[in-house]
Amino acid sequence: MRAVIRIGGSVIASPPNPELMRSYGELLRRLRNQGHELVVVVGGGSLARESIEWAKKMGLKEPDQDRVAVMASRLVAQPLASFLGLGEVPSSLRRAVTLMGRHGIVVMGGLKPGMTTDSVAALLAERLKADILVKATDQDGVYTRDPRKYPDAMKIEEMTIQQLEETMAETRHRAGIHQIVDPEAVKLLKRCRIKTVIVNGFNPENVGLAIEGRRVGTLIHQGS
Repeated sequence: MRAVIRIGGSVIASPPNPELMRSYGELLRRLRNQGHELVVVVGGGSLARESIEWAKKMGLKEPDQDRVAVMASRLVAQPLASFLGLGEVPSSLRRAVTLMGRHGIVVMGGLKPGMTTDSVAALLAERLKADILVKATDQDGVYTRDPRKYPDAMKIEEMTIQQLEETMAETRHRAGIHQIVDPEAVKLLKRCRIKTVIVNGFNPENVGLAIEGRRVGTLIHQGS
């Protein structure tokens, strides 16, 4: 199976969690040894958000704020890439595709201003004709509303991409945006029609279960 795995910075980098990152490295090795082809896209988490605030206080415009967030995400990606014996964190889609073809696995962060790591993952899923995109986040899946604010929020087991779009609080990109899936990525997922699963990333095994086709998190499909 060819899978794109998006690991939220809120999971492994807010604050940095070396033990959890090592667990992800071990999971990825196992999946690769089982014959899966993997692209792993890592977010910058609190490091990226703090970098954005730093840039704002310096009076930098949003593209420059985005640029420092991209660099933060690559910094978070590098230890995981090194753990897997991959020296390079690619900085372009073309290079990511080349490295994936060479090694069967690639780890990367962001690419450019105006594009979140969600969008990077969706673009790669489209480019590589991936079978599945799994997003490991800080929630158990998609909820009817923010479970951190509303105790009565209910987890949704399965939904269409259109329903996901309707639940989003924000509909355009901004530096530091933080919601279950970035709005631009949702548009890409609608276009490329990739099966998507949102899981709790604090247990890396959830990613493996999703790739195996087991019921976990929230399944997002195209609908009829």
